[in-house]
Amino acid sequence: MPTLNWIGKDAVVNHDKEVPFRLLKKIKAHSGGGGNSQNLIIHGDNLEALKALMPYYQGEIKCIYIDPPYNTGNENWVYNDKVNSPKIKKWLGKVVGSEAEDLCRHDKWLCMMYPRLKLLRDLLSEDGVIFVSVDDNELSNLREIMDEIFDFKNRIDRGLVVWNNAGSTKGFRSIVKNHEYILAYAKDFEGVKNYYGKNFPDELENIDERLQIKRSPRNPLAKVKFPKGLEIEGVKDAVFEKNIGDGTNRIDIVDGSMTFKDGILQKDVVLEASFPYKNQMIKFFEKIGTDTKTYDVKGQEWIEVYFRKTGVPYFRKKRLMYILDSVIKDCPNSGSPDLEKLGLTNIFDNPKPVDLIVKLISYFTDANDIILDSFAGSGTTGHAVLELNKKTNGNRKFILVEMEDYAKDITAERIKLAIKKDSYNDDFEYCELDKPLFNEEGQIEEECTFEQLATYIYFTETNINIDRKAIDKYYVGEYGETEYYLLFKEKGKNILNKDFLKKIKNNSKKKIIYADKCLIDDKILEKYNILFKQIPYEVKVY
Repeated sequence: MPTLNWIGKDAVVNHDKEVPFRLLKKIKAHSGGGGNSQNLIIHGDNLEALKALMPYYQGEIKCIYIDPPYNTGNENWVYNDKVNSPKIKKWLGKVVGSEAEDLCRHDKWLCMMYPRLKLLRDLLSEDGVIFVSVDDNELSNLREIMDEIFDFKNRIDRGLVVWNNAGSTKGFRSIVKNHEYILAYAKDFEGVKNYYGKNFPDELENIDERLQIKRSPRNPLAKVKFPKGLEIEGVKDAVFEKNIGDGTNRIDIVDGSMTFKDGILQKDVVLEASFPYKNQMIKFFEKIGTDTKTYDVKGQEWIEVYFRKTGVPYFRKKRLMYILDSVIKDCPNSGSPDLEKLGLTNIFDNPKPVDLIVKLISYFTDANDIILDSFAGSGTTGHAVLELNKKTNGNRKFILVEMEDYAKDITAERIKLAIKKDSYNDDFEYCELDKPLFNEEGQIEEECTFEQLATYIYFTETNINIDRKAIDKYYVGEYGETEYYLLFKEKGKNILNKDFLKKIKNNSKKKIIYADKCLIDDKILEKYNILFKQIPYEVKVY
């Protein structure tokens, strides 16, 4: 398989291994709700943040969605889109060296993306998937490095989804750009095959919407009476007295006229055309006003027959199986209305709509999965996870990473407002990157403090960041019916013995105690409901 080369690739191809492991520092004042949640919003460089997540989440993330800079050359957006922000320039100079001065903007973009995509792959579960939004500026380059990192064979089908976002015609002289792309890859394509033909949750609206006329040898002309009360979309009042449409999909008005008032057909009308679902439609009309439902041969429920503003009939029915179309047409073309509903206006030029992300993550995730977005922007992915949970009574968790300074005032604030306005039953922890705990070899730093190690252990056990004020000498904290303790003064000399039993709390809760060695026999450990664990002086991440 051919691979893509660019200036600086040699410097970044293994850079993900060189990034040190850092701790997450909880900022309670910026967290949402109670702040004791497994939802995370992390402010910091997303490369370092992804590495910080590795000890806890390697192989655990079910779905990743990222919307990286499109590298359009535009420097006026809130999210700098020329890979020329001071933070990225500083990182390139440090990692690539003097060669960075010769990079074109495409080289810079590839240098920025490559190590981040490698870490994202490591975080994915074996049946995990990743979606990456992009436009034509970097589509070909992104596809090349995705094939290299994730393997061509792990493209989900063709690996490309087109989002028809009905872009503006302003400024265009020829071809109107009204779509973007979403690349779709699996960690292992074999692991995601069980989602094909997945039953669609009843709580989510998944509608099959189709034209109700189609001339073909299998669909001869037929006369059908359309009953009064049907609706017309896009207009309030309208009258159709003659033929509708033309050519192969022509409709003749045989009896009466199609008169609509306040969007409603006023009288029955007989139409003649080639109706591919004539018998099902007639049955649907017969059952209008009754409690009896109409189903097609696949068992899918007919829910509506209506007219477009041109007078052409369409129908809607519920899909039984969740189908992810290669061209997404049924989502809003912008996420701005989602922000405006929360009172947030003029923040981002092109935020993604919540419905788009809900569609993507609902296909490949189940109720308790984790979804990650390391280019969080305004926080659409987190909002989408909350919305999907509400609709399906799920317990999915999100992790959002945003390196820009608006992480607190926009990303986190948007999630706070969404939780409050839409009564989502969840909250989140806001974190920043702290000091390195492990070096690039995975060995614990020599100057590691008790507080650092205690923080790491608590998060490893609970996926929740401890309030450091609660840490006291040997006592780390508690979660549910379990208490956590740590003996850590000098490496190799932290011994769990009978004297230490006098220092633990006298209650019935389970106690997990970290130390170098344990000199207490199993019967006594069982008596005090103690589980001994060895201090992790290194983290094994491959």
